[in-house]
Amino acid sequence: MGSATTQALAATTSALQAAPGVDLDVARELFAAARVLAGSSQLSGALSDASVPAEGRQKVVANVFGTFAPATVAVLDAAVSERWSSAADLLTGIEEAGIRAAAIAAPQADIEGELFSVARTIAANPELELALGSRLGEASAKGALIEKLLAGRAAEPTVIIVSSLAQLPRERRVRSMLSWALRVVAEQRGRAVATVFAAAELTEAQTARLRQTLAARYDTEVSLNVVIDPDVVGGIRIEIGDDVIDATVSSRLGDLRQRLAG
Repeated sequence: MGSATTQALAATTSALQAAPGVDLDVARELFAAARVLAGSSQLSGALSDASVPAEGRQKVVANVFGTFAPATVAVLDAAVSERWSSAADLLTGIEEAGIRAAAIAAPQADIEGELFSVARTIAANPELELALGSRLGEASAKGALIEKLLAGRAAEPTVIIVSSLAQLPRERRVRSMLSWALRVVAEQRGRAVATVFAAAELTEAQTARLRQTLAARYDTEVSLNVVIDPDVVGGIRIEIGDDVIDATVSSRLGDLRQRLAG
């Protein structure tokens, strides 16, 4: 991510957080705006062209998206007023604003846990992942498929995020998009996400102790996603950000074998 995009993304996020009345309709509209831009290289190019005065780009937003909610237009105005490294980065920035808007609108929903669960389900169904990632088929059909699969199984903001991302893959794997969305939601809520690989389910006491230990280590609240993996043998492996904490029996056995062989 270029420095220009980093600054633009921060400004767009600030505008979203300052906007009044951010609800799930705002999230839907931001994703809809991203789809419109993705469908028109001329429009996305014009809105990301730094040689055009910001007022001119905001006028385009008013002409194209003027019927959207004031909060949505305010976020789009902020986004197009910034300098992005590329039109693709502007598009990603608007998508991220949509994800954050969903998290803001539904603070009590377990969006992180549900996104993780959806990602695991897709990973276990190669045909589903292929269908969602294929260039063939209407984008709206992919969104409808997600809505049908998640009906009654996930909260509305989760459904909005997953169905919207599935409609606009842009050469990205579905699971990668969901992992990204999960991190964005966690960041919006001021916490980190840790994936814990264990041979068996953790007890409530173990989960609470682990969450407390990680929170102290990383100086932030931590959301845990647990994966049951028989290959772990014993102990746990934790992935949080770029860090990997491996305290498994299989890892220790591997180290021992290397020392004996060396």
